[in-house]
This record gives sequence, structure tokens and C-alpha cells, in this order.
Amino acid sequence: MPEYKAPLRDIKFVMNELLNSEQHYANLEGAEDATPDMVDAIIQEGAKFCEQVLSPLNPVGDREGCTWSEDGVKTPTGFKEAYQQYVEGGWPSMTADPTYGGQGLPHSIGLVISEMVGTANWSFSMYPGLSLGAMNTIYLHGDEQQQQTYLAPLTEGRWGGTMCLTEPQCGTDLGQVKTRAEPQADGSYKLTGTKIFISSGEHDLTENIVHIVLARLPDAPKGTKGISLFIVPKFLPDAQGGVGERNAVSCGALEKKMGIKASATCVMNFDGAAGYLIGPENQGLECMFTFMNTARIGTAIQGVGPAELSYQWALAYARERRSMRALSGKKEPDQVADAIIHHADVRRMLLTQKAIAEGGRAMLYYAARLADHMVEGHTQGDADKVAKYDDKLGFLTPILKGFLTELGQEAAHLGMQVFGGHGYIREHGMEQIVRDTRIATLYEGTTGIQALDLLGRKVLLMTRGGAVREFTLKIANFARKQLTDPRLRPFALELLKLSGQWNLLTLRILLGARKDRDLVGAAAHDFLMYSGYVTMAYLWLRQATVAADRLDRGGDESEGFYRAKLATAEFYFERLLPRAQSHATSMLSPTRTLMQLAPEHMAFTD
Repeated sequence: MPEYKAPLRDIKFVMNELLNSEQHYANLEGAEDATPDMVDAIIQEGAKFCEQVLSPLNPVGDREGCTWSEDGVKTPTGFKEAYQQYVEGGWPSMTADPTYGGQGLPHSIGLVISEMVGTANWSFSMYPGLSLGAMNTIYLHGDEQQQQTYLAPLTEGRWGGTMCLTEPQCGTDLGQVKTRAEPQADGSYKLTGTKIFISSGEHDLTENIVHIVLARLPDAPKGTKGISLFIVPKFLPDAQGGVGERNAVSCGALEKKMGIKASATCVMNFDGAAGYLIGPENQGLECMFTFMNTARIGTAIQGVGPAELSYQWALAYARERRSMRALSGKKEPDQVADAIIHHADVRRMLLTQKAIAEGGRAMLYYAARLADHMVEGHTQGDADKVAKYDDKLGFLTPILKGFLTELGQEAAHLGMQVFGGHGYIREHGMEQIVRDTRIATLYEGTTGIQALDLLGRKVLLMTRGGAVREFTLKIANFARKQLTDPRLRPFALELLKLSGQWNLLTLRILLGARKDRDLVGAAAHDFLMYSGYVTMAYLWLRQATVAADRLDRGGDESEGFYRAKLATAEFYFERLLPRAQSHATSMLSPTRTLMQLAPEHMAFTD
């Protein structure tokens, strides 16, 4: 089976040359330790851990999966030892507050490590990934005692975390949550109910697991306005902050899944479990969105990761596999046939993977810079700065999660296609990538939910098109500056056209939705995908601009590297970006085509 190689050259290009991270960290409060040498050392060590420790465990985890018993859940061979190395390396504490034992490094650096960990072994990444979300929620919404009790062991990696939202009768519609929280005389609560699809709900990697749980108080209003948020630890903390008596929370079963089999996806039963309110009563959903936004950005990595991994393996295979002769003539006359990389259709697949991986990485790192500023606002106690960057990030979050995971799935399938029949066989690893990636468009809000969040909430309801206008203004201003360079002019002109069209489409939907309430739901998916293609085009133009400049002035990478950037940008604009127009056409088509068929006429099988 092929091995994962961290794409350090592209990571450094995006960080240093595209986004100028040195200047970014120099101007970021609390990022004094994020010097170029320190950041480079962190990334190098992270890459080594992912390549040498996590990547070899990926097929092992897929084969063995997790094992349930009444005593708990056992992770696959090597996972516990790998997690201990992860902890000893200080990775859980990297971006955490120094007050609780963290290193206080910017969250954008943590995202780079998360990308490498997730690409090398997505199942493994789920365990620390969920803990990070729990840490952020307690840090932002917990009281001082809760922070003192839980943040230090979570930061150290001794304890893990989860989020418990979904129940058998509800996922997206959290207004249907039935889990009950009964107040107790000592100020605690007794939680009773069942949660499903709980990642990392039970495992043997940490000595304790801290569940962040949505539940209802007895007198709570109906619907989403009556949901509160609670901390429910697996073991109650003792007076010394260690592990005390077992709480009444247990894993009833493990879900049997299509992929990410080494990630423990649990049915969790709360049988009068002791819990502690976090945040105000009946405002749990608002507090949980902190967790969900963190999780959704993290899930977007599962679009970039499989694109990168499947591209690496498909490229290696395409260079070695020989079949037929190239249509333009023999490329390797001394061989029995030409390598399939010389066939145009194989190039189409490989370049699509490359464009998705590198374009998606740039999108993620761009968003991570916004997250750095938002965290800075929290640290400074600057509510206006928090709101400003939360709005910017909130607009991009559904695009990142929805669009990138859809394209990541496409890239994974293309990788299997390059292998042909061999891609369907387990030993090559391609089918595992496809299976593992399939979940990314489903959890943390399906693509349809991300689309409704983007168009319905962020664009129409909250900003009445303002979010699109603000972002497209940034795009247009940048594109105009590139019109004088003949290498970039075609890209810039196309992006200018699309940024204007994006605003027009938004306006037409805004006006049309007043007469046709189904229009938002009918247009949402196409609007999301259109937004994704234009956003990626913006980041590809920015990459092409840097590459052109470095070819003229010299840069950190080779001439070949920068020419490859320009060529991939051209491929994206010529071959992938035209897809945006089909989405533009579809989103404006009448809702009648979706809604005119009566439910009883959808099939005639009786």
C-alpha cells in the first residue's frame, strides 16, 4: 500500500508566500512565539509524526475497527500507543490558552497540523478533533470553576471530549431534542436520554471523556429556544481534579459504518447522569454553535485530505502503470507501452485532484487567518472584533464544509478511477479513501443543510445579500489589479464577471423568494456550489499571482514549482470553473420542476 507524504512544499508556499504568515503572526497579539523558525520546526515534526506513525496505522484501523464490550470500547492495534505519542509531543496543547497549560500558538498553525493528521489517518484525527471542540466551548462559555476543572486535563490530552447533539428522532431539527435535565439541590442536573452518532463517545485512549450535551430543562420552552447545554463527564472529577466515581453514562453500541471504522461512533445512554449547566439556561444551541463552527471547519479538511492523498497515490500509479500508446505518439519507445500519465483523460483526473487539493488548502488556510483574528478579539475582550471576524468566518464556513467535502469526494473517486479495477481492491488503499470520505458530506450538517445555512441564514436572512457584496468587493478589487499582466488577465476578467454575477444571482433569489417560498430551498445547493467555485477561483488567482511574481523576481521554490502553479490555475479556470455556470442556470430554474409532482405520484409500484 502506498504511503502518505506530507505536501510540505505546498503548505509552506500557501503559508509563507501566498498568505505571508510571518507578517500575520508578527501583527497578531499573543503570537510572539510563532517565529518562522518555530513554525517551520512544528510543521516538520508534525509531518514526521503523521508519515511515520499515523499513516501506517490507517489500513490497520480500517481492518480491525473498534471493539465494543460491557467494559468499554477498544480502539485498533497501535492507536493507544500513537495517541500517547501525540500527547507526549504536545500536540493537544499547541493552540490552547497558556493559563491551562497550553502553548498559545495561533489556531491557523493548529489547522495545518490537523490537515496532515487528518490526511494521514482521518479516523485517528477524530479523537483529538472532538476534544478541541469541547475545549473551545468550555473556554468561551464555561464559568471559572468549569474552566479550572476541565481545561487543564483536556489541554494535556489526558481527557477527551465529545459533542452530543443527535438523537434517534432528530439530527438537524434539534428542536425535537428529548434528553431531559432535572435540576438537583446541589446545583447539578440529572440527564436522561439517548444520543446517537457520537464520535469518540467511548474509547480507551484517555482516562476520562467530557461530553458536551444538549438537553431540556423541565420548564423549557418548546423547540430550539428551550435547549440548554451541559457538561457530563464519564468520570466525575474528584477534589484533586483527577478521576473520581463513574457517572451514569455509557456506550450502548457502536455504529457499523461504511468507513472511518477506527473512529468510535457510539450510541450513548444517559441514565440520570450528573451534568453541569454551561452557559445560560435555554441558550444551549447558541453556545453549541461555537463547537459546531469549529467542527465544520475541521470537517472541511476531509475535503482537502482525500484529494491530496488520492492524488499522491494516483500520480505514483499513473507514472508506473503502462497501457497502450499515447494518441500523440510513443512517449516511451523502449517500453512495451506508455505510462498512463501520458493519456489526456488520465491527466484530466490527476489535474482535477491537484486543483481541488491545492485550491482547497488555500481556502482553508485563508479562513484560518480569520479565525486567528476572531480568537485575538476574544483574548482582547473586543466584542466588535469578535463579531466582525465571526461574520466573515460564518459566511465562509458553509462554503468550506459543503463545497470542499463534495469536491473531496469527487477527487477520491477519480483516484480510484485512475487505478481502474485495481482501485476497487483493498490492497491499494483507494477504496478505503472513498469509503472514509463519504461521511464528510453527511456529518456536521449535510451539504443540503450547509447550503440552506449559507443562502437562507447567512446571505438572505442575516445580511440581505451584504455578505456576498462584501466578499465579492474584495475579489473584484484584487482581480482588477491583475489585469495588466497578460498571464493573469484572462483569469482576472473571468473572476470579475463571476463576482458581478454572484451579486446578481443573490438579488434575483432575494426578490424571487418573496413570491415563492420554495425558491430558497430549490436554489440553495446550486448557490453553495457556485459560491465554492468562485471562492476557489479567487484563491487560485491569488496563487497564480504569487507564482508569476516569483518567476519574475525569484522565490523560495524552483521555477518548475511556480510554473506548475500557473498551469494548474489555468486548468482550474478553463476546465473546472465553467461548472459554475451550470449551477447559475439551475438555481434560477422554476421551483415548479421540483415541486409539481405530487408525493403519491413519485412512483407507481402498487
